[in-house]
Amino acid sequence: MLMKFGNIQNAERVFKLIPQKSVITYGAMMKGYVDNEMFEKALDLFEHMNVVKNDVMYTMVFNACGKLGNDRAIKIGNKLFDELPDNCKSSTATLNSALHMLMKFGNIQKAERVFKLIPQKSVITYGAMMK
Repeated sequence: MLMKFGNIQNAERVFKLIPQKSVITYGAMMKGYVDNEMFEKALDLFEHMNVVKNDVMYTMVFNACGKLGNDRAIKIGNKLFDELPDNCKSSTATLNSALHMLMKFGNIQKAERVFKLIPQKSVITYGAMMK
């Protein structure tokens, strides 16, 4: 709720007070950073998470990497995609996010491979390839 209204400092303070953070807690914080265009902080948080990451987390990180497009984001985005767990490869949203990221990086060959992996292509999928 705090992140939604741009109250980043209080959200971070509350987050730090939580003794045992779950994937949901991390996800809420990451979404807040991404929604507030604090992409570097989203990447920092992702790298320091102590929980098993799910497809939603990968989707947010691919989004943050694509928005940043700097050397760090390209390195992290490519590494995470290469190591993407099989259970996340069945998520159309995650693959669409990876596709957008790779196209923004100019990595057409890898983007084409991702495109072929997506079983249910949508307008979002085709739109990413046309950019």
